[in-house]
Amino acid sequence: QVQLVESGGGLVQAGGSLRLSCTASRRTFTNYMGWFRQAPGKEREFVATINWTGGNTRYADSVNGRFTISRDNAKNTVYLQMNSLKPEDTAVYYCAARTASTMGVTPLMYDYWGQGTQVTVSS
Repeated sequence: QVQLVESGGGLVQAGGSLRLSCTASRRTFTNYMGWFRQAPGKEREFVATINWTGGNTRYADSVNGRFTISRDNAKNTVYLQMNSLKPEDTAVYYCAARTASTMGVTPLMYDYWGQGTQVTVSS
């Protein structure tokens, strides 16, 4: 069993930045790592994903150009750098791991999940 632990959430003003981290409890042979978010009363939505080498990434249109996903396999850690934050970015952010070799952009395509970290952006 793999455990994913997120950190880095918090309260920030609109226009500010946060960096989320997600560390795996052990080295995993996962291919894609992803970030999702869920706001109150809404479904969990895709934010970004990255493959093992870091050479293949995809972003949701709503965050493209503002968020950057990256990973450090030596540290079993994936990051989400969030810049120019908006109030609509407020949500619980979840890290997820996918073992399949193809890119995944829906929650059902991921095998392991973290417990989530709250991000709140004030206007």
